[in-house]
Amino acid sequence: GMDGIYRAYAQDRRLQGLVLAALGTVALLVAALGVFGVMSLAVAERTREIGIRAALGGTPGAIARLVLASGMRLVSAGIAAGLLLAAAVTAFLSSIFFGLRAFDPLVFAGAAALLGGVALAASWWPARAAARVDPMIALRN
Repeated sequence: GMDGIYRAYAQDRRLQGLVLAALGTVALLVAALGVFGVMSLAVAERTREIGIRAALGGTPGAIARLVLASGMRLVSAGIAAGLLLAAAVTAFLSSIFFGLRAFDPLVFAGAAALLGGVALAASWWPARAAARVDPMIALRN
């Protein structure tokens, strides 16, 4: 009867929700890997600048803070733009899918925190390594 029809409908919707959640998780992981790659490359490209700063007397801590601050400014702008775009896309999708909430602050905050943490780690490791490099070796590269 109607109970069977409703159960089948609810099960179908639950499966669709699980598929969307799985795809969203994969997308978040791919985004995190992309952020890590871009941030690592951006810091690696500054090795010569870091060598010059070290040669002019910059301490490793000050150099690492400078690199981290510039990386996090870039990431903050990207996260802000991504959150705005995600809110717009989610609002659109909620008009198509029945029962989908337009804005889930916990999910948005979690995704932003994960990507921010990945970006921090992606800039911290290369910044720390670059700050410890001998200035003459960095300048030769």
